Amino acid sequence: MLADDRTVVQRILDHIDHHTTDLSEASWREPVANYRSEQRFAAEIASVLRRYPVPFCPSAALPKPGSYLARNAALTPLLAVRGNDGRVRAFRNACRHRGTQLAVGTGCEKALVCPYHGWTYDLDGALRHVPHEYGFLGLDKTRRGLVPVGCEERSGLVFVTQAPDANVPPDDLPALIEPGWELLAAGEREIPANWKIFAEGFLEGYHIRETHPQTFFPLQYDNLNVIETFGRNSRIAFPYQAIEKLRGVAPDARSADGKLTYVYHLFPNVMVATFPANRFVVVLEPLTIDRTLLITYVLAAPGDTAKASPRLSEEARLRGIELVDAGAAEDRAVTCAIQSGLASEANECFEFGRFEGAIAHFHRNLHAAIDGTPWPQHA
Repeated sequence: MLADDRTVVQRILDHIDHHTTDLSEASWREPVANYRSEQRFAAEIASVLRRYPVPFCPSAALPKPGSYLARNAALTPLLAVRGNDGRVRAFRNACRHRGTQLAVGTGCEKALVCPYHGWTYDLDGALRHVPHEYGFLGLDKTRRGLVPVGCEERSGLVFVTQAPDANVPPDDLPALIEPGWELLAAGEREIPANWKIFAEGFLEGYHIRETHPQTFFPLQYDNLNVIETFGRNSRIAFPYQAIEKLRGVAPDARSADGKLTYVYHLFPNVMVATFPANRFVVVLEPLTIDRTLLITYVLAAPGDTAKASPRLSEEARLRGIELVDAGAAEDRAVTCAIQSGLASEANECFEFGRFEGAIAHFHRNLHAAIDGTPWPQHA
């Protein structure tokens, strides 16, 4: 179970006072070969990304019946759609006639119509209409609906599980995105780097001073984090220097709002980051061993700050987004530099220190998932 905000705030203040940070029991050595091996990449796709419940998009990306979102996940074309009953379902994005993809990107439709020959499917995936059906002898429309994949909504996110024989229990998740949050923006960017290198950059604050000297570091601390794990996942608290204002506040009255950012790592490839006016959902979609599609969703709570002044609220949102964008550009540059450095063959392993325990937790669970062994619960 994750600690409450008051406990996290106190742990941070104690770290500030003692010039410390959270430490794991041991460091972790990850073979560089695991970032360069085609065989390893194939195992990550087949044994992890297609077998585990993986966040596909925020629930807010499918706001009403007929809303759909189509993209590739684990190299598989998928389509998520909200039905007339309010339930989100996910399907393999292929017509049951000739395999044409039914949808691209996002939109809202009353039915899903194949752009090639017009085969039409209800929002629940059932095949409704076949033009000139008499030409298909013996066609049983009840057996030719869209092929579903496992799908459920939890904590404001839509999870998909592609493997029909997957037997992975879902994790207990905290409230990540509360009802009522709205999708503000979404975007994609292809990054020439292995997806795991990108993931690692979210999971430690050891790099804040050197990588973000003009963006995050003036507001935060160098190498000061509270790290927690829950199941396969983790949560890292990145405190702002404004947390010092809570010293004079009674412990029971302390709030973390505006005083820290939580980064939730939802195993294996999704991050949810909390900011005062926004939530960011980041999906690291592997394309090849050295290419990753970075998918970002930005969400906002209606009237989240300065309710009496919507203009100020919008300004706060824009400032926050601009700061995150600038810091993200710095992270992308370092990620690409690490990827380029792989070719130097200077390192047999990457060494992750005791204050990088969330990275060790990630790799420990990734190894367990690929090897088929029970996943460990502690960093």
